[in-house]
Amino acid sequence: MKFREFGRTGWQVSEIGFGGWQIGGAWGEVDDDESVSTLLHAFGKGINFVDTAQLYGAGHSESVIGRALKQWRGGKIYVATKAQPTVWPEATDDSPNFRGRFPSWHLRKNVEDSLKRLDVERLDLFQLHCWGPTGHLELDWLETLNELRCEGKIDQIGISLRDCRPDEGVNLARLGLVASEQVIFNIFEQEPRRDLFAAAKTSETAIIARVPLDSGSLVGHWKQNSYQEWEKGSQQHQMFHGDRFEKTLTRLAALKDEVDGQYKTLAETAMRYVLSYDAVSVLIPGMKTKEEVDMNVVYSDGEILPHALIERLEKHAWKRNFYI
Repeated sequence: MKFREFGRTGWQVSEIGFGGWQIGGAWGEVDDDESVSTLLHAFGKGINFVDTAQLYGAGHSESVIGRALKQWRGGKIYVATKAQPTVWPEATDDSPNFRGRFPSWHLRKNVEDSLKRLDVERLDLFQLHCWGPTGHLELDWLETLNELRCEGKIDQIGISLRDCRPDEGVNLARLGLVASEQVIFNIFEQEPRRDLFAAAKTSETAIIARVPLDSGSLVGHWKQNSYQEWEKGSQQHQMFHGDRFEKTLTRLAALKDEVDGQYKTLAETAMRYVLSYDAVSVLIPGMKTKEEVDMNVVYSDGEILPHALIERLEKHAWKRNFYI
């Protein structure tokens, strides 16, 4: 496992982390004992960064991770969690209200609840789930989080950007007000590599790249009947409903033709694409099984995509929001 600096925090984190949304149950049935075993397996493979949230199974993901932390006997595991706003903005709203969406009472309750579920004395990284474009100007949230830092309840502060809106984090990154920003980044969602990554580098703000495999599509295993096989009501089933699944298959076919023969799998190309950007501190693919852990960690070997291939992949950028 290769490690990278997590911005200006002084942390050395595994460049491949563990995305904890799936083990919360939203992506289909899960076995908590198996999830704990998978987490411990990941820790044993060198993964030392786990991302979760109150939203993931109404805290269930946090509780499962807390169980794994209690059983782990190795080195430091950094855990990042999130609190959602009191009112979730509409995905189509370009200028949502931000002031007052993370009031002091709300943040304090979320911190205390996360501490209990994770069974830790301090949260390593506490992120605001669903950032807004004016958050760097309306700073009531920062006052409370700084108080909680002084009280020893949290170590570092981060934010998680809204889906498909990476530019909403550019001004925040330039100001360096938080330790990290989490953003969707993969072969389809390429926009962050422009303004956001440059801004983050100027202030040494860590970038957490989520959805590196595009919610499973970039693994490359989907077939015409895959959608019918997914559990109804699961996150994946909801995201790719209607003609979205067929559109994604068409895009995948073109992408496979582009990279054919260069790497063994499309998943390898996708993972190495994200790892090719030094602005990224850690990428967090979701993992439910030991096999998925092994599939992902093997790409942490220092090899990045050739620059010529990265340039060719630019035409496969696809801006869309399937979370609505």
